[in-house]
This record gives sequence, structure tokens and C-alpha cells, in this order.
Amino acid sequence: MADSFPMMSNKIILLADDNADDVKLTIRAFRKQGIPNQIVVANDGVEALEYLFVKDGHPSGNPLPALILMDLNMPRINGLEALRKIRADARTRYLPVVVLTTSQEEKDLSESYRLGVNSYLGKPVDYTEFTDAAGRPGYYWLMLDA
Repeated sequence: MADSFPMMSNKIILLADDNADDVKLTIRAFRKQGIPNQIVVANDGVEALEYLFVKDGHPSGNPLPALILMDLNMPRINGLEALRKIRADARTRYLPVVVLTTSQEEKDLSESYRLGVNSYLGKPVDYTEFTDAAGRPGYYWLMLDA
């Protein structure tokens, strides 16, 4: 599948998740789906925002990602606050953001959509379900919606 979309592989995916196991599973899911893109990992909302914006008064200089995968329950700045800041900036307002979280709270779901998330996916506990769920947004946003 990756060979069918060679120009998509230069697009960056920003993965914001503080759980190292979930990061590994998400990367594995993308590879299993044939998505070869570079994945930049941010361990919390602060690191995700530093990748996108200014750090210590200097522009990040990083290329904007084609897709952001965001966990909600992260230290320092949670996913909802990071999403709020992403949507408030003209450069990042329309970037596709997919929440991938263990939260089953209705308030998290409704607040995510209110803030402009493109998709909200619960992280399944089962490995196979998780790899399938994690790979789907990448395939959609990077391959089909290009």
C-alpha cells in the first residue's frame, strides 16, 4: 500500500501521547497499514505545542504535520488544552487532529468536538483492536483525504 502513495510519505505525523507502550503500538499500527510517514512523538501537550509553535521566544522552524494524533490525558498540558491552542492559531487551525484516548467521559468527547477535533477514537484494550483503530486515522487523513 505504501508504494501506491509515495508522495504521501514525506508528510509528518505528530503523535502526542505520554504512554510509551501506546506510542509503540500506534507506530506499529501505522507501519502495519503501510503508512511510511515520519512520526514525531511528543510526550505531552507542552512538547506538542513546542513542536508546532514558539519555544523560548523563537519560532520552532518545524514543518507543520499533515496529521496530529492527540491523547487527552497527558501531564503538564492535556490534550484538550493543546487542541484549544492549536485551533486558536491561524497556521494550525485547520490541521487534522484526531483524539486517540482511553477516556470514556462524555464531557471529553463533547469538548473535543466543540474545540474542533476531526475525529475522536477510544483506545481499545485489545492489541489487535488498538492497532486497527490507531492505523485508521492515518490511512484516512494521509492517503484518502490528500
